[in-house]
Amino acid sequence: MIAKVTGEAALAAAWLVALAATLSVLFIGEVLGQMPCLLCWYQRAFMFPLAIVLGLGLWWQDARIGRYGVALSLGGGAVALWHTGLYFGIIPEPIQPCTATGPSCTDENQLILGVPIPLLSLLAFTLTACLSALSLKESRA
Repeated sequence: MIAKVTGEAALAAAWLVALAATLSVLFIGEVLGQMPCLLCWYQRAFMFPLAIVLGLGLWWQDARIGRYGVALSLGGGAVALWHTGLYFGIIPEPIQPCTATGPSCTDENQLILGVPIPLLSLLAFTLTACLSALSLKESRA
């Protein structure tokens, strides 16, 4: 038997994923001292407001806030997908945006507990997009 997930529970789960991702990258950068690459900065530009917008939507009990969650997640997910392609060598090296200045998008600094940061980011954006969309499905009924 499959339990029915309410829109509010889906939105809360999306917010928790976004909050965990936001706090994680802040920990990596500020505590561990790892400089983010250019693509990581772009992903942060989508993830940080995602945590705030979803949190405010929960606070205000706005059942339609999930649409902003979907939009921000798709934007950040696109950057994370590109970054993941660069990391795994699917996208050729001449197209890499991080080689001019700053840390590389593909070096060994991009690993946390043996998992590439771009892949973790893609997973977080995918989860927040799916959960945000799920929160909208119930609000139309």
